[in-house]
Amino acid sequence: MDDAVGNTCGCIAEGPDFEDVAFDRGLACMLAPALRMLYSTDGIATALFFTNKLVLEFVSDEDAIKPLCRFLAQDKLQHGGYEPLFLEPDADLAAVFYACVESIGFKPVIAAVRGLGCFALGNTLEAAEQAKILFLDAVKIAACAKASGDADLVPDRFATLAARSRESWQRLRSASPANGASGASGRGRLAGRIAIVTGGAQGFGKGIAESLASEGAYIAVADLNFEGAAACASQLNAAHSRQLAIAVAVDVSDEESVEHMVQETVLAFGGLDVLVSNAGVLVAGGLSDMSKEKFDFVTRVNYTGYFLCAKFASEPMKIQNKYAPGYLTDIIEINSKSGLEGSKKNFAYAGSKFGGIGLTQSFALELVEYGIKVNAVCPGNLLDGSLWSDPERGLFRQYLDSGKVAGAKTIDDVRKFYEAKVPMKRGCNITDVARAIIYIIEQKYETGQAVPVTGGQIMLR
Repeated sequence: MDDAVGNTCGCIAEGPDFEDVAFDRGLACMLAPALRMLYSTDGIATALFFTNKLVLEFVSDEDAIKPLCRFLAQDKLQHGGYEPLFLEPDADLAAVFYACVESIGFKPVIAAVRGLGCFALGNTLEAAEQAKILFLDAVKIAACAKASGDADLVPDRFATLAARSRESWQRLRSASPANGASGASGRGRLAGRIAIVTGGAQGFGKGIAESLASEGAYIAVADLNFEGAAACASQLNAAHSRQLAIAVAVDVSDEESVEHMVQETVLAFGGLDVLVSNAGVLVAGGLSDMSKEKFDFVTRVNYTGYFLCAKFASEPMKIQNKYAPGYLTDIIEINSKSGLEGSKKNFAYAGSKFGGIGLTQSFALELVEYGIKVNAVCPGNLLDGSLWSDPERGLFRQYLDSGKVAGAKTIDDVRKFYEAKVPMKRGCNITDVARAIIYIIEQKYETGQAVPVTGGQIMLR
């Protein structure tokens, strides 16, 4: 049920049917990034997918949508040529899109795809959402007129709705890229970028999500802990007083789950610009006490999970590059200083992170032709984070219990040992890492790198 349009139109005995319907998710996720790039002048735009039973009746074929187009062109709902662009699923998108622009003089804000549904296009998510609501208003009124037997009828009870639509369409037209408007909203260095942060429900990942959102990015907070991800997304939306984050449940070690995560992001925002592959686990232990089960668990999440996230995230990125060849996107693995040097009695984690850098360099070579930069950030020890400081399961406790730090008798002894290793005499923090991530995104001439953020503890050779 779409709350924006309500249950019934109120002018016929039985209202229009806005029932949710199944749709081809793969097709929708192929079209959204393409339409996003075609609509935008600078790559910064959104393409919001929507469909329901009634919408499908109007987009079943080109003849079915004509009455709606005629209705939209009536004086009471005139919107400056913004009738929907109609597309066949296998159409040459660029050719049809630009033919439409040539015909009506503006880039369309609604693209209707036969048998699939519609995409609302805008420089921002807010603009796309407004276009969606206005189009559904028109669908509702057109359905009532059709049911009444008079296709040209605009019921009196919808006069206010029609007036609102006319004014709003004119505002959308003035914001069209064809009028020189840019997708950049002035809300930060990442304004309008679409990002996924895995492991984003808490700790390091949550801090990264908050930092990217503060720079204007749209965020998919992805985590196995969906309740925590939802709480984080809600907090981000409240903090910025607008809808910029969604929550997605994901198990990064499961192929179908990762594919679903990427699809949910693309359907919500229209594409993908940044993947921060942050989800990870650490189980400390030496050779004699590390079980194969624990070793496999670490490898599955840290190594295989990164592979799966990069695999599926690169698909919409490739599509965007096809329609905007100069547009650059980013895959960023949150690695570790343990990916740059061995770690005593921590080989499972270090091995997965060494492997992650190998994947980063290999992905970078493979994906550079698609404008996808692939880099890793290697933080030092986040000593104040829960990974280290949790009194029961934190690394201070694990390292004390495993005897990794010789002579340590207390958790405080372990902490002082690790602080002493850092020339800057403190642990890494989330702000340090967020700055490195933003640097990587803004840097247009770097790929395949492992960037240390270690306070001087690890220096590249």
